[in-house]
Amino acid sequence: MSQNPPNLRPDIAPRAQIRDEARPGQPTIGMVSLGCPKALVDSERILTRLRAEGYAISPDYSGADAVIVNTCGFLDSAKAESLEAIGEALNENGRVIVTGCLGAEPEYITGHHPKVLAVTGPHQYEQVLDAVHGAVPPSPDPFIDLLPASGVSLTPRHYSYLKISEGCNHKCKFCIIPDMRGRLVSRPAHAIVREAEKLVENGVKELLVISQDTSAYGVDIKHAEDRGHRAHITDLARDLGSLGAWVRLHYVYPYPHVRNLIPLMADGLILPYLDIPFQHAHPDTLKRMARPAAATKTLDEINAWRDVCPDITLRSTFIVGYPGETEAEFQTLLDWLDEAQLDRVGCFQYENVDGARSNELPDHVPDEIKQDRWERFMEKAQAISEAKLAAKVGKTLEAIVDDIDEDGIASCRTWADAPEIDGNLFIDEGTGDLSVGDIVKVEIDEAGDYDLWGKLSV
Repeated sequence: MSQNPPNLRPDIAPRAQIRDEARPGQPTIGMVSLGCPKALVDSERILTRLRAEGYAISPDYSGADAVIVNTCGFLDSAKAESLEAIGEALNENGRVIVTGCLGAEPEYITGHHPKVLAVTGPHQYEQVLDAVHGAVPPSPDPFIDLLPASGVSLTPRHYSYLKISEGCNHKCKFCIIPDMRGRLVSRPAHAIVREAEKLVENGVKELLVISQDTSAYGVDIKHAEDRGHRAHITDLARDLGSLGAWVRLHYVYPYPHVRNLIPLMADGLILPYLDIPFQHAHPDTLKRMARPAAATKTLDEINAWRDVCPDITLRSTFIVGYPGETEAEFQTLLDWLDEAQLDRVGCFQYENVDGARSNELPDHVPDEIKQDRWERFMEKAQAISEAKLAAKVGKTLEAIVDDIDEDGIASCRTWADAPEIDGNLFIDEGTGDLSVGDIVKVEIDEAGDYDLWGKLSV
């Protein structure tokens, strides 16, 4: 399974639109952005700064004076993909600057690719710019090189990721994110709201709130209030919801105060959608992961959320085959999934990550057992998804149009669907007057395992 989603790579994603027409003599930088949406936001910030300094931007290697590869280093398989992308950039272009999560291990990169020009770590924007300046000196024309007010975006015009904090205070044994990106550092609430206002002013219809731990937002700055905005996730969600765009929350840990977000969803202020990384359900497995081991209380919380907002969509990810996971522990996870009835579910087979404490745990699970458990888990998750989607047939749902292909088939998403990771709603007739970014009412007439089909409501 690919660890670097291809649709998030501006060099190969079909919807990426960042190529500039370079004027004569203008330096051009290519970009390959790997990994998660948080890395994509970092890439957008780097390109915005470069564009402001007079560089033209290319989504690929063609004609670029140098290429930046923003890497992923979360899993060893993702590291391998990042190394492959660096090698490809070196072969195609020859002048490569590496940044991102894998850049926290410069010797690892230079050991495989000694010809890279520079290596910088995650969110080290100034160091990336310094490396670009050294490789390709800027040559701005102040009368031509004007930066659009919205900056450079690597996503379609109608939705945008909004990063609210960096780093994480958790010490999960399988994760090295705190080692790569540091402890939690929250942005001031007024700066986030101002960025969101600019995005909405420039046509963004959906704001995807991201961080490593969204529900911990503001803890590090003691929920400071500045310029009328308080750095707390509930206050921030309320502020963002007032802008008139869809607001979708990702990477929310189920702290008790998350229940305060649910009335905002019931009132239509933010989307009734929570992306929560539960990871497992058995208390012993969670303890070995160094995660909160309160799966029973979590079920109570889920039921309480649904009492307040019956239409809430819950998405999560899980790990099977974690060191020491017994068949009984895995069966507990399956039973919990039956009770929780989550709407959207992803699952990973455990793998060692260089530097993670879980590597040293005893009783690692053989690969064939991990594969078997993954298949059994996904079979159950698919059955739950299929039943939940079938229950939507005959209903009329609001959806946002992401794409319209040459045959006139519109790919849309409902409130229950985040871009790139969840399902789609397809409309195959009567789409002649639709445009990408439109928000429409759709009557659902067919459901599959993960996707829906429907017709425009009249």
